Amino acid sequence: MLVMGDKFAVSEPERAAFLAFACEVAVEAGSRTLQWFRTAMHVENKLDGKKFDPVTAADRAAEAVVRERVQQRFPTHGVLGEEFGATAGCGLTWVIDPIDGTRAFMSGMVHWGLLLALFDGEEPIVGVMYQPFTQELWYGDGRSAFYRRGEVVQPLRTRQIQNLGDAVLGVTNPKLIPDEIHRRRYEDLEKSVRLARYGGDCYLYGVLAMGFLDIGVDGGLQPYDIQALIPIICGAGGLVTNWDGGSAAFGGNILASGCVAIHEAALRLLQA
Repeated sequence: MLVMGDKFAVSEPERAAFLAFACEVAVEAGSRTLQWFRTAMHVENKLDGKKFDPVTAADRAAEAVVRERVQQRFPTHGVLGEEFGATAGCGLTWVIDPIDGTRAFMSGMVHWGLLLALFDGEEPIVGVMYQPFTQELWYGDGRSAFYRRGEVVQPLRTRQIQNLGDAVLGVTNPKLIPDEIHRRRYEDLEKSVRLARYGGDCYLYGVLAMGFLDIGVDGGLQPYDIQALIPIICGAGGLVTNWDGGSAAFGGNILASGCVAIHEAALRLLQA
């Protein structure tokens, strides 16, 4: 379990080293998943009854790689992963979602990725998202963010529009928003934008950081679903909060936007 604690001091050279390590490990661990992608894999359900939360051998294998590399390089650090839970550490915690978008993964679609963040007790200070099939890497430290594919590296900048009616919104699935009141608030927001696109999981937040979406909305997220994306989006000039306008680091109902004007307008509708 991840809890708010004292902020662990990290120097600028340390932050840069942590980000470089996260990029390296995300590529290694994410690439491990490809032996299962678009195969007749076995899919387990982590929930009972009619609810469905899938997990595959690929999820577990990728998380195991990250945990092993963290233990080798930073043995005093903690780890929180979706599949194997929490291990306490010195105050710095690596937060892992080995496949964010397992439903897309098991369906043969490409809107999934490995997420890896480093949490300092207050906020994620570095974040990486890697899509191994397309070999796309997003990474940031909250001050700057970059996209890499092959040998091409480019800085990320969100789109800076001012009117909500011009915005393009992405949401994984409105039905995943936990309760009817919040779903109705989301519907009010959707009616106010130019275009809404469904599906995407972490991938929609990557393209938001690239400036192709203006708003990302999801409900009922866990810390490992969102932490890695926060330094990327903020580093690209955007904002990420919960629907109350507070920290998104612990999950819940999440709003990400490309600029302050759009974020504030969206929050007004989500809080109505």
